[in-house]
Amino acid sequence: MKIHDLSQPLNQECSFWPFYPPFEVKYFKRKSEHGVNAQYIQTSNHMGTHLDAPRHFVTAGKTIDELPLEWLYGPGVIVDLSDMLDELDIFGPEDIEARVEVREGDILYIYTGWSKYGQFGASPDEEKYIHRHPGPHYSICDWLLSKKIHLWGVDMISTDHPMNLPIGRFLGKGGLEHWAKVRAKCVAKFGEENMSVFFPDSAYQLTHNALFPHDCVHVENLGGEIGNPALLNRRITLGCFPWLFKGGEAAFARAVAFTED
Repeated sequence: MKIHDLSQPLNQECSFWPFYPPFEVKYFKRKSEHGVNAQYIQTSNHMGTHLDAPRHFVTAGKTIDELPLEWLYGPGVIVDLSDMLDELDIFGPEDIEARVEVREGDILYIYTGWSKYGQFGASPDEEKYIHRHPGPHYSICDWLLSKKIHLWGVDMISTDHPMNLPIGRFLGKGGLEHWAKVRAKCVAKFGEENMSVFFPDSAYQLTHNALFPHDCVHVENLGGEIGNPALLNRRITLGCFPWLFKGGEAAFARAVAFTED
């Protein structure tokens, strides 16, 4: 059995969601002074490779410690869509099914190629990674539920398209008007007449709002070996293992794939 790490590194250098607190780390004991090294961290849960629990969007939803382990480990696929996706592009269930068979109850990870723009990727670009990643058509929500999928994930900062996130609609008004730039790029790509078709009000943060009430959870910021050709578009064993965070609405996690030697 070979274990493949599908996680992004995490430290104080990593990008963080706009207006969320960053990852902070410091030593409060050092070997030379105290005989031991010990660190203190302060951070939001939504940095690096992490698992969102239903509690993130559902008041009485399951927390990290309430997610059954059998939901977080098992058969599944990593579908490769990287060759068809550019800035702000849209993919749908039909694109996934054209490349791989997704079975009922599978774990599904989607490789978009965007992890290379993360802080420790091959081509780091913070604005491109956060503001202009591709995303799913809102029809993916009904499709995931029909497949009875509990766990899926993406190598992007969010499972939603930027135009279905604060970054694409209003978040930038508190800063540098980034939202207007993102929307303008989408208008140029899809046409003003299609904006309400592809990004209706009902699709806002839909992969969170529509799926979490049904205990369909996701991993964001996948990375590591997720682009390894030996793992793509074939049936393998996948997992995502957060710490046993009692009451946690999300948690840092180690995402992995298992293959036979």
